[in-house]
Amino acid sequence: MGLKKQFIKSKNKVKVTFQLPAKAADGGKEVKVVGDFNKWSWKTGLLMKVQNNNYVVSKEFPMGQSYQYRYLIDDRDWENDWDADGYELNPYGVDNSVLDTSIQEPIGEPAY
Repeated sequence: MGLKKQFIKSKNKVKVTFQLPAKAADGGKEVKVVGDFNKWSWKTGLLMKVQNNNYVVSKEFPMGQSYQYRYLIDDRDWENDWDADGYELNPYGVDNSVLDTSIQEPIGEPAY
C-alpha cells in the first residue's frame, strides 16, 4: 500500500496519490477512497483504477489539513492504508487511516 504526496506550494495544495495493492481488494470489482473529505459517501468516493497490480487515484487537497479515510471495496468491505500518516479510532471500534497535508520541514544541519 502507499500514500504519496507532492506539495504544490504555488497553489497551496498537496497532490495525494492513494495506492492499494489489487490483492488487498481480494477480488473486488470497484474500489474507492472515502473519508471525511466527502462525508464517507460511496457515491462521491474517489474511484480507483488498476495500474501495475495496484488500485490508484490522485486528488489535490489543501495544505495544512488532516483527513480521515479508508478504502471501500464494492461498497461493503473496508481496508486501511498501512502507509497512512497516522490512525484514529472511529466510533465503530476500528481505526481510520489519517492523511496529514502539513508540510514537514526538512531537518537541516545545525547552525553554529
